[in-house]
Amino acid sequence: MLSIKSFDEISLMREAGIILKSIRKELLNHLKIGISTYELDMIAAKLMEKHGVVSAFKGYQSYEGYTCISVNEIVVHGVPSKELILKTGDIISIDLGIKYKGYFVDSAWTYYLGDIPHQTKKFIENTKSSLFAGIEKVKPGNKISDISLAIYEVGQKNNYGIIEIFSGHGIGKNLHEEPYIFNFDFVFKDYILKPGMTFCIEPMFTLGSKEVKILKDGWSAVTLDSSLSAHFEHTVLVTEKGYEILT
Repeated sequence: MLSIKSFDEISLMREAGIILKSIRKELLNHLKIGISTYELDMIAAKLMEKHGVVSAFKGYQSYEGYTCISVNEIVVHGVPSKELILKTGDIISIDLGIKYKGYFVDSAWTYYLGDIPHQTKKFIENTKSSLFAGIEKVKPGNKISDISLAIYEVGQKNNYGIIEIFSGHGIGKNLHEEPYIFNFDFVFKDYILKPGMTFCIEPMFTLGSKEVKILKDGWSAVTLDSSLSAHFEHTVLVTEKGYEILT
């Protein structure tokens, strides 16, 4: 049973989204060469405290970080580390999730430091464009599969590895709810979109293999062939006429 949010619930999630955007913008000011992902995570923790929210990830199934910071071949769920020092040429995906007055919102963005090859810049931009291609399919009457197919077509056209093991998801009172929104032409359960639904759309592409393995930390998912990866995510609301990006 999919959750249809009430007016009050949507208002709270809007407020949460505004806060998340502020945290993301402030955190970006600290993203620089020479900082560790652990230091960046601690800054995020302080920003969450400042804005009166809590991390959606800290303590989730024993996860230790406040954010997920995934560098280069780490696709998703990168655990912040004192040993992982950011350097020029790195690609960094920062996944931010917060809980505000009982409701969750979640967003991820991929950045890079210094000079990177044109092909890599194009890869990041195309992954981002696949997110918005998926979002453009959000309107009452369309289906979850329409979102998945729009993302898949961008990845397939550019011959990217399309991560299949992870997916987008519903969100609200819980961090992960139905529906599950895959980034390829597969549907776990297809649903017709209705106003009041909220979910996270989050394409993850690689410049090589779609296969991943989990590191010894139990979380960090890395590409099997060590190819670079990118990850973008927004929390989206289905409105009467289309969509609203909450994050």
